[in-house]
Amino acid sequence: MKKMLSVLAVAFLGGAIALTGYIYLEDSNKHQVITTAIEQQPGFIPANFRTSDSAYFEDTPNFVTAAEKTIDAVVHVKNTAIVSAPTSLSDLFFGRQSQRAQVGTGSGVIISPDGYIVTNNHVIEGAREISITTNDNRILPATLVGTDNKTDIALLKVETDTDLPYVTFGNSDDAKVGEWVLAIGNPFNLTSTVTAGIISAKSRDLTGRYEQAFIQTDAAVNPGNSGGALVNINGELIGINTAISSRTGSYIGYAFAVPSNITRKIINDILEYGSVQTGILGVVGGSLNSELAEKYNTKETEGFYVEDIESNSGAELAGLKKGDIIKQVDNIKISKFTDMKGYLKTKQPNDVVEVKFLRNNKLNTTSVTLAKRTTTNFGIVGTLKEPSKDELKKFKLDYGLKIEKLTENQRLRDAWIQNGIKEGTIVTKINNQKIYNIDDVERIKSELSPYEAVTVEIINSNGEKEKYYFQN
Repeated sequence: MKKMLSVLAVAFLGGAIALTGYIYLEDSNKHQVITTAIEQQPGFIPANFRTSDSAYFEDTPNFVTAAEKTIDAVVHVKNTAIVSAPTSLSDLFFGRQSQRAQVGTGSGVIISPDGYIVTNNHVIEGAREISITTNDNRILPATLVGTDNKTDIALLKVETDTDLPYVTFGNSDDAKVGEWVLAIGNPFNLTSTVTAGIISAKSRDLTGRYEQAFIQTDAAVNPGNSGGALVNINGELIGINTAISSRTGSYIGYAFAVPSNITRKIINDILEYGSVQTGILGVVGGSLNSELAEKYNTKETEGFYVEDIESNSGAELAGLKKGDIIKQVDNIKISKFTDMKGYLKTKQPNDVVEVKFLRNNKLNTTSVTLAKRTTTNFGIVGTLKEPSKDELKKFKLDYGLKIEKLTENQRLRDAWIQNGIKEGTIVTKINNQKIYNIDDVERIKSELSPYEAVTVEIINSNGEKEKYYFQN
């Protein structure tokens, strides 16, 4: 009996131990399942909770504010010009020339509540009538205040009883490559249209003559966008859309805008002086690269290499010399000529700029007072310069420009020399218009058609007037 009880006690104890172990294992397994579920759960949260979507959109560019601030300040510009129509048989018979109205369109940007509008010169060039259409479909007549064909900027004015929405200027010098921008214009005769992109490059020159310093963007710009706004993410104007690079005439990813700092300076000059005032350093040279660095025996491949200094210029007075390499003007890094040219276009004569330059591998700093530009290039003749009063008095004249350098076209140069025309000769008229300053020459150049004949009147060494005729 005692033996039986011992066996039962051992069996009971074993069962209790087994049951306790089973319960413990069951609890442990339940705990593991819950833990695994919790670890997997976050993977599904973004699909079900708004908080994660909001975090995502906070990192995504939002163009709504910039568009709302600017879209109503961009207008459609209509230009009506009178052009010669194809000559018909009856026109030939009666000796008449047919004319017809030609309509051109583009965009414009309102820059003040009282109705000043900036656009491209090529949008309104040759216009007899100009009108603008606002984004709320109001049509207003516009008058031309002034233009600058070099930068392709024109200023218009409309009269209205109410204040107009307008865009504020931003600082285009602060714009960075890779920064988001919006292009706003009226392509294809639509109302204001917004496209987005980034700044692809700065200080772009499309002419090869270092005359421009465009902002390049990949925002879609099409025919009709010319004169429209390029704005930053804050809705500030940083450029006027001007050109596209395309084999078809339509957008392929390269668009160019005149920087806002240049635009603002052009507008201020037109309003204050009636023409653009250009301040120059007085240096002659070009951009460095590997080939030129080897030629000039320098390790520098960026910067502006000074090949010559204009006499009595601000550069000469400030101590700049041939062989110096300009690396910075004020806070603008100079990697190539267009960096410097673009920045100086925002400056006036008599402005003072700080120039950092390398000389004998040592960085130096000097202050240069910009001089007024007194020379211009007139291809048929060469470089023309405003003469001193004494030089004009010698020929009893109060107008005319002197030939500082004859044209580089060898055929024309030889023709001038054979006729006794040399550097220092005074040019008095172009196309029968007296020229008093370089602005007169620039105006005449802008009015010339590609195949128009040109007459040039000069004073020879004997003080006699001679007239030369050129047919392009």
